[in-house]
Amino acid sequence: MKLDATDRKVLEILQKNAKITNAQLSKEIGLSPAPTLERVKKLELSGVIKSYHAQLDRDRVGLGVTTFVQISLTGHKKEVTDSFVRNVNLIEEIIECHHITGSCDFLLKVISKDIASYQKLMLEKINEIEEVANTETMVILSTFKESKTLPIP
Repeated sequence: MKLDATDRKVLEILQKNAKITNAQLSKEIGLSPAPTLERVKKLELSGVIKSYHAQLDRDRVGLGVTTFVQISLTGHKKEVTDSFVRNVNLIEEIIECHHITGSCDFLLKVISKDIASYQKLMLEKINEIEEVANTETMVILSTFKESKTLPIP
Protein backbone atom coordinates (compact mmCIF):
# COMPACT_ATOMS: atom_id res chain seq x y z
CA MET A 1 0.00 0.00 0.00
CA LYS A 2 1.33 3.42 -0.92
CA LEU A 3 1.16 5.94 1.94
CA ASP A 4 0.65 9.62 1.24
CA ALA A 5 1.53 12.50 3.58
CA THR A 6 -1.91 12.44 5.22
CA ASP A 7 -1.70 8.69 5.88
CA ARG A 8 1.71 9.21 7.47
CA LYS A 9 0.34 11.98 9.69
CA VAL A 10 -2.59 9.77 10.75
CA LEU A 11 -0.20 6.95 11.63
CA GLU A 12 2.13 9.26 13.53
CA ILE A 13 -0.77 10.63 15.62
CA LEU A 14 -2.37 7.23 16.28
CA GLN A 15 0.93 5.72 17.39
CA LYS A 16 1.24 8.43 20.02
CA ASN A 17 -2.41 8.39 21.09
CA ALA A 18 -4.65 5.58 19.85
CA LYS A 19 -7.47 6.88 22.05
CA ILE A 20 -7.78 10.14 20.13
CA THR A 21 -11.31 10.79 18.91
CA ASN A 22 -12.00 10.83 15.20
CA ALA A 23 -13.12 14.47 15.54
CA GLN A 24 -9.79 15.49 17.12
CA LEU A 25 -7.80 13.43 14.62
CA SER A 26 -9.64 15.10 11.73
CA LYS A 27 -8.76 18.55 13.13
CA GLU A 28 -5.10 17.63 13.47
CA ILE A 29 -4.78 16.33 9.91
CA GLY A 30 -6.99 18.97 8.34
CA LEU A 31 -9.77 16.78 6.96
CA SER A 32 -13.43 16.48 7.89
CA PRO A 33 -14.42 13.54 10.15
CA ALA A 34 -15.89 11.26 7.43
CA PRO A 35 -12.78 11.12 5.18
CA THR A 36 -10.59 10.82 8.28
CA LEU A 37 -12.54 7.77 9.45
CA GLU A 38 -12.32 6.30 5.93
CA ARG A 39 -8.53 6.69 5.96
CA VAL A 40 -8.21 5.00 9.34
CA LYS A 41 -10.47 2.13 8.21
CA LYS A 42 -8.42 1.78 4.98
CA LEU A 43 -5.20 1.60 7.02
CA GLU A 44 -6.75 -1.02 9.31
CA LEU A 45 -8.18 -3.16 6.48
CA SER A 46 -4.90 -3.08 4.54
CA GLY A 47 -3.03 -4.33 7.60
CA VAL A 48 -0.88 -1.22 8.06
CA ILE A 49 -2.58 -0.75 11.44
CA LYS A 50 -2.48 -4.20 13.01
CA SER A 51 -4.05 -3.48 16.41
CA TYR A 52 -4.41 -1.04 19.28
CA HIS A 53 -2.94 -1.67 22.74
CA ALA A 54 -2.73 -0.14 26.18
CA GLN A 55 0.89 0.26 27.29
CA LEU A 56 1.20 -0.81 30.92
CA ASP A 57 3.70 0.23 33.57
CA ARG A 58 5.58 -3.02 34.28
CA ASP A 59 6.50 -2.11 37.83
CA ARG A 60 2.94 -1.16 38.77
CA VAL A 61 1.61 -4.52 37.57
CA GLY A 62 4.33 -6.42 39.44
CA LEU A 63 6.74 -7.26 36.62
CA GLY A 64 10.03 -5.88 37.87
CA VAL A 65 12.60 -7.94 35.94
CA THR A 66 13.14 -7.79 32.20
CA THR A 67 15.86 -9.78 30.47
CA PHE A 68 17.20 -10.53 27.04
CA VAL A 69 18.01 -14.20 26.58
CA GLN A 70 20.24 -15.42 23.77
CA ILE A 71 19.30 -18.91 22.65
CA SER A 72 21.43 -21.34 20.67
CA LEU A 73 19.56 -24.31 19.23
CA THR A 74 20.66 -27.94 18.98
CA GLY A 75 20.51 -27.74 15.19
CA HIS A 76 19.43 -25.56 12.31
CA LYS A 77 16.97 -27.76 10.46
CA LYS A 78 13.52 -26.31 9.81
CA GLU A 79 11.84 -28.84 12.12
CA VAL A 80 14.11 -27.78 15.02
CA THR A 81 13.39 -24.09 14.49
CA ASP A 82 9.65 -24.63 14.02
CA SER A 83 9.39 -26.75 17.18
CA PHE A 84 11.32 -24.17 19.20
CA VAL A 85 9.06 -21.34 17.98
CA ARG A 86 5.91 -23.37 18.79
CA ASN A 87 7.18 -23.90 22.35
CA VAL A 88 8.16 -20.23 22.78
CA ASN A 89 4.66 -19.15 21.76
CA LEU A 90 3.25 -21.13 24.70
CA ILE A 91 5.27 -19.17 27.29
CA GLU A 92 3.52 -15.89 28.12
CA GLU A 93 6.53 -14.39 29.90
CA ILE A 94 8.37 -14.33 26.56
CA ILE A 95 7.11 -11.07 25.11
CA GLU A 96 9.39 -10.98 22.05
CA CYS A 97 11.18 -13.65 20.04
CA HIS A 98 13.59 -12.75 17.24
CA HIS A 99 15.42 -15.13 14.88
CA ILE A 100 18.81 -13.43 14.48
CA THR A 101 22.25 -13.72 12.96
CA GLY A 102 25.44 -13.81 14.99
CA SER A 103 26.71 -15.98 17.80
CA CYS A 104 23.27 -17.33 18.74
CA ASP A 105 20.07 -18.25 16.94
CA PHE A 106 17.30 -16.41 18.79
CA LEU A 107 16.96 -13.41 21.07
CA LEU A 108 14.09 -13.47 23.55
CA LYS A 109 12.75 -10.61 25.63
CA VAL A 110 11.45 -12.08 28.86
CA ILE A 111 9.53 -10.39 31.63
CA SER A 112 8.96 -11.71 35.14
CA LYS A 113 7.99 -10.67 38.64
CA ASP A 114 11.44 -10.99 40.18
CA ILE A 115 14.74 -12.87 39.87
CA ALA A 116 13.37 -15.94 41.63
CA SER A 117 10.45 -16.23 39.22
CA TYR A 118 12.82 -15.61 36.30
CA GLN A 119 15.08 -18.42 37.51
CA LYS A 120 12.08 -20.75 37.84
CA LEU A 121 10.94 -19.83 34.32
CA MET A 122 14.37 -20.61 32.91
CA LEU A 123 14.72 -23.91 34.77
CA GLU A 124 11.19 -25.21 34.31
CA LYS A 125 10.18 -23.87 30.92
CA ILE A 126 12.84 -22.37 28.66
CA ASN A 127 15.69 -24.79 29.42
CA GLU A 128 13.22 -27.68 29.15
CA ILE A 129 12.57 -26.92 25.49
CA GLU A 130 14.27 -29.86 23.78
CA GLU A 131 15.78 -27.74 20.99
CA VAL A 132 17.61 -25.36 23.36
CA ALA A 133 21.34 -26.14 23.48
CA ASN A 134 22.58 -23.03 25.30
CA THR A 135 21.28 -19.82 26.85
CA GLU A 136 22.89 -16.56 27.89
CA THR A 137 20.97 -13.96 29.88
CA MET A 138 21.38 -10.21 30.07
CA VAL A 139 19.37 -8.51 32.84
CA ILE A 140 18.11 -5.02 31.99
CA LEU A 141 19.21 -2.66 34.76
CA SER A 142 17.71 0.56 33.36
CA THR A 143 15.88 1.57 30.21
CA PHE A 144 16.55 5.03 28.83
CA LYS A 145 14.54 4.77 25.64
CA GLU A 146 11.71 2.45 24.76
CA SER A 147 9.67 3.81 21.90
CA LYS A 148 6.66 2.02 20.46
CA THR A 149 6.42 4.63 17.70
CA LEU A 150 7.79 3.57 14.31
CA PRO A 151 9.57 6.22 12.23
CA ILE A 152 7.47 6.17 9.05
CA PRO A 153 9.53 6.92 5.92
